[in-house]
Amino acid sequence: MDDLSFGIFVVPVITLLVIITLYIHFFRKVADKGKYRYFIVYTAIVAFILNFVWEVAQGPLYKNFQYDFEHVSFCALASIADMLMVLVLLFLFGLIYRNVYWISRLKLTRALLLILVGFLGAILAELWHTWRGDWSYADAMPMLPLIEVGVSPVLQFSVLPLIIFAISRRKIR
Repeated sequence: MDDLSFGIFVVPVITLLVIITLYIHFFRKVADKGKYRYFIVYTAIVAFILNFVWEVAQGPLYKNFQYDFEHVSFCALASIADMLMVLVLLFLFGLIYRNVYWISRLKLTRALLLILVGFLGAILAELWHTWRGDWSYADAMPMLPLIEVGVSPVLQFSVLPLIIFAISRRKIR
């Protein structure tokens, strides 16, 4: 992890604007607004917690990581960005399936598409962040061949959204 730069905040800010727009879009469409707010907040909290645990656990796979305030704070910031991306997935798939509660009918094809989108998105994000120098990998990080990005962050965004949505869908019923 290198010093924080303005550029590292660009994607999360744009993402936040997309989330706000899509939140309002679906808010206008749902019948039970309280249930909708609760579902979104619950999903966001679950996404933050699971991503924070993952970020802290994979910390030693990044160069110069230490379990100190600076690095754990960076993990918290990364977890907020991860949470925002989970919400983007929720809302974008909601647009595709024309239902923000699309996860209540989480079929195999939807799950596989979610995993694929998370996989590809994580690869693009890791390529961008490592190219910018926002962070770099320690020798302990297993790498995906050919594209040279870390396995752990790619697995994180391939698997965690599905787990988060599986947990959150219980709040829809």
